[in-house]
Amino acid sequence: MKSASVSTPAQGAPAAPVHPLRHSLPNDRWKPLEIVFWLLPIAAYFLFPDYLVLASQIMIVGLFAVSLDLILGYAGIVSLGHAAFFGLGAYIAGLLSVHGWSEPISGLLIAAAVAGLLGYLVSFLVVRGQDLTRLMVTLGVGLMLFEAANKAAFITGGVDGLSGVSMNKLLGVFEFDLYGKTAFWYSFAVLFIVFAILRRLVNSPFGLSLKGIREGARRMPAIGADVNKRLTVAFTIGAVVAGIAGALLAQTTQFVGLDSLSFARSAELMIMLVLGGTGRLYGALVGALVFMLAQDYIAGLNPAYWQFWIGLLLIVIVLFARGGILGGGERLLGMIRRGKGDAK
Repeated sequence: MKSASVSTPAQGAPAAPVHPLRHSLPNDRWKPLEIVFWLLPIAAYFLFPDYLVLASQIMIVGLFAVSLDLILGYAGIVSLGHAAFFGLGAYIAGLLSVHGWSEPISGLLIAAAVAGLLGYLVSFLVVRGQDLTRLMVTLGVGLMLFEAANKAAFITGGVDGLSGVSMNKLLGVFEFDLYGKTAFWYSFAVLFIVFAILRRLVNSPFGLSLKGIREGARRMPAIGADVNKRLTVAFTIGAVVAGIAGALLAQTTQFVGLDSLSFARSAELMIMLVLGGTGRLYGALVGALVFMLAQDYIAGLNPAYWQFWIGLLLIVIVLFARGGILGGGERLLGMIRRGKGDAK
């Protein structure tokens, strides 16, 4: 009987190339806690049927926050004008509807493409500067778009907003109703799909290279990484996702306000990331959830001074939960585990 033989590389033959980041990639399998996290919105649909409109807006703002987390938390690009892409996506989707193009999904894709194009053009200015330059460039782009939309009132509606937005049935079947049922599932589906794509992206060699650029951009060229190219791609993707979020808001609320392009919108987005924790993706969602719920609850109690309590919450998080809510939660769990280990 012939013995089984195992083929081995010939002596002196070159070894198969191995990607330098292959063995350091994070595990991208879905963890049980993640699955529970995504089941919570489904449970909320049945438990809180009177708050579906708020829930859909939380998911849209969460998607918007995720787009900023990609460029800030992973690529390290500081932006104070990210609302430019959000508002542009909202206006494109709204204007398409006003002029007869009311199919939701194609309108969403067109808005994402236009926002991505702007992000690609702006990225050439952003990636060549440092933090202060990036702040000024992104802030300047946001202010320019805001004023352009304000002056072009015959197109955008100006301070009165763009009205007359109406959507056809989603997939030709599901009509957008006043109770927000279709808007809820539409927002949830888009959020989950885009998040799953970004989750895979940040766990890829590209995502790991973004973290390397964030930690030390001057060292990355030593391993053959094109820093500017990677930052351009990340910034463009962030703009695309922000445009999707803006288009979702316009389609589900059937209105586009000038505040979608405002500096206040960008500032609130930064607060959400600080609350949840940057560089985690889930931190953006948690921060958006906490901010929106706190805003809704506190504004109901005291409409005049709700910003005071939001500011106090932000200070507490920064002082006592380094890394945001998720960062503080991780350290707390670590302390509990170490305490149990010492007890044994």
